Amino acid sequence: MVQKPHSQKALTRTYPYSPYYVQSAIMSETKELTFQEIAEHNTKKDLYLIVHDKVYDCSSFVDEHPGGEEVLLDVGGQDSTEAFEDVGHSDEAREILDAMLVGTVKRMPGDPEPKAAHAAPSSSSSSSSTAGFGVGLYAVVLIGGAIAYGAYNYLQAQQAQQQ
Repeated sequence: MVQKPHSQKALTRTYPYSPYYVQSAIMSETKELTFQEIAEHNTKKDLYLIVHDKVYDCSSFVDEHPGGEEVLLDVGGQDSTEAFEDVGHSDEAREILDAMLVGTVKRMPGDPEPKAAHAAPSSSSSSSSTAGFGVGLYAVVLIGGAIAYGAYNYLQAQQAQQQ
């Protein structure tokens, strides 16, 4: 039986390619940046973005961004959490972003509060109201079709009797 290490430190030491090792290696290379430092990085060739209090150097990705460079330049050097989450980026986009991590935000007195992503409405309330509307609409269309079919047959029968 193989004995599993229990701590993150043991995992890093035992399995150098484990996610814990990679995460600790990445985090050891990151630094804390103030809003003032981040705000200086707002050009196409030197572009930092803040997403969920993490700082990313997106300079190499500006030309490749599917939404165009203007989208990134508009939020360059500032907290772009809300804009990032509003778009609904894929898991692949999040992985690309993770590869550009350079540090975390060092909060100072007077800095703006972190922008929280919009909370998704609870699935039960949104699905039930949508489902009710869909079923109701379906019922109205079905009943309307049945009435139209019945009226057509009735009128055809009336017309046949008159001839």
